[in-house]
Amino acid sequence: MASRWPEPPQLRRDLRACRAQLSAGSRTFLAASYLLPRAVREPACALYAFCREADDAVDLGGDPGAAVDRLRRRLDRLYAGAPEAGAADRALAHVVARHAIPRPLLDALIEGFEWDSRRRRYGSIEALQAYAARVAGSVGAMMALLMGARSPAALARACELGVAMQLSNIARDVGEDAGAGRLYLPLDWLHEAGIDAEAWLAEPRFTPALAAVVQRLLDHAQTLYRRVDAGVAALPLGCRPGINAARFLYAEIGREVARRGFDSVSQRAVVGAGTKSLQLARALLQLAPARTDAELPPLAATEYLVRAVAEGPAPAPPARPRTGTYQRLLWTLELFEQLERRERQPAGWALPGSAGAGGD
Repeated sequence: MASRWPEPPQLRRDLRACRAQLSAGSRTFLAASYLLPRAVREPACALYAFCREADDAVDLGGDPGAAVDRLRRRLDRLYAGAPEAGAADRALAHVVARHAIPRPLLDALIEGFEWDSRRRRYGSIEALQAYAARVAGSVGAMMALLMGARSPAALARACELGVAMQLSNIARDVGEDAGAGRLYLPLDWLHEAGIDAEAWLAEPRFTPALAAVVQRLLDHAQTLYRRVDAGVAALPLGCRPGINAARFLYAEIGREVARRGFDSVSQRAVVGAGTKSLQLARALLQLAPARTDAELPPLAATEYLVRAVAEGPAPAPPARPRTGTYQRLLWTLELFEQLERRERQPAGWALPGSAGAGGD
């Protein structure tokens, strides 16, 4: 289980500044973060504040190329232990050192923003996955590291959750993206549906052929959502409600698009408050998901992210967490989980360090 991290005065001030920044521009994330233990929520706020700054710098800065170069220089300093004088940079420098977040994960994110700035298009679902791996799969991997999940299988599923969520966003925002001159739907799927991408982008409109492409994209996302159970099962129990909330709510976006006939051009799918409440309740209750697809290899698009963690440094040993009632409850549930896994193992298997595990 993730432990509470030390907070010198400057770090406390920087974290407050990061939360204030998110409250102005990322309120959905900030609200969802309260489902995470504080030891994960605080570094996650630092990570998201930097991501928000990076996205805005490339999207709104006027010169995307110069913005990307500057972001890479900020990472140079951050990883050298001499971050620039900004709250997000200082806080993230602490986070990447404490949680051993390899630089390729943040480089991937910035590369994805760069692709956005160029209005890059994607010829196939595999190419679209490569984009989603950068802007969302990388964040999924970093969140897994903040939760202490570093196994290749757990990271693969975390990346896939990020990719699935990004595909849900793309399906919801087809019309909005077209208005900004952007097209993310796979070009080969459009061609197979008889849609000329250039002509459609010049005059976006909803058609049954486009509905079939959007449905195909959501079906692909749903396949990835189903693979995520094994990744959630690898997380500490206290972290599962927050991740469940993210995946259930984003999957619900796709279902709302479907309920509207896959028309995300003339209207924008919005998940109602009642449905959100139901999904949040489900997130709190479903703490022990089935461990299906645990051993599936990562997507080709995310394999390099998983490998970057395996080849990177190990994190520092965590400090002993405080023993509040909630933490004790979660530790008890985790112990029951371990014992249940033991019952399912062949004879001779035992918990690490216990009698029967090869010790005296």
